[in-house]
Amino acid sequence: MSNLSLHPPTTALVAIDLQNALLGFNTAPYPVAHVVNKNRQLAEALRARGGLVVWIRVDLKHFLQIPVDQPSPLAGKQLPDELSELAPSAGFQDGDLLVTKRHWGAFAGTPLEQELRGRGIDTVLLSGISTNGGVESTLRQGTGLGFGFVVVEDACSGQDADEHHFAFERIFPRLARVRTSEEVLKALV
Repeated sequence: MSNLSLHPPTTALVAIDLQNALLGFNTAPYPVAHVVNKNRQLAEALRARGGLVVWIRVDLKHFLQIPVDQPSPLAGKQLPDELSELAPSAGFQDGDLLVTKRHWGAFAGTPLEQELRGRGIDTVLLSGISTNGGVESTLRQGTGLGFGFVVVEDACSGQDADEHHFAFERIFPRLARVRTSEEVLKALV
């Protein structure tokens, strides 16, 4: 694993789905509160150094319905709008970007790619919930677009600890650099 050095003006934190609907989920290996706290720390540090913070939320009322064998447990349910809103504890601030998606990955059908390119971003710090859903889908889409990624292991969590560990040990290192939040904070120069 090589040393990590990040240039904040060309770096963005893209935090996936830290919204009210997920606050009650049981996630593993890290609880939701831990993930939200790590993301808030990363956002504050990057923002203070001139980097971009992007919050991604999924529109649960208008989630793209496509034929699948295992639909989301939320599919077809009438959900209150506030479930699609960012959790206040995540730390959204004026100047941050908010991107709403309608499916798993944050690049498909959203302005995320244009927003990042328009600001000269070449490196994405990726975090959020859930590791094997929104985070992995966004990583796969974004690497295909040519962005460099650092996936922050302890700022992500999934529905299952084994799936989380498999992604971080076997899949993500082939697509990105994998680091802890402590390593990322030290790399922001």
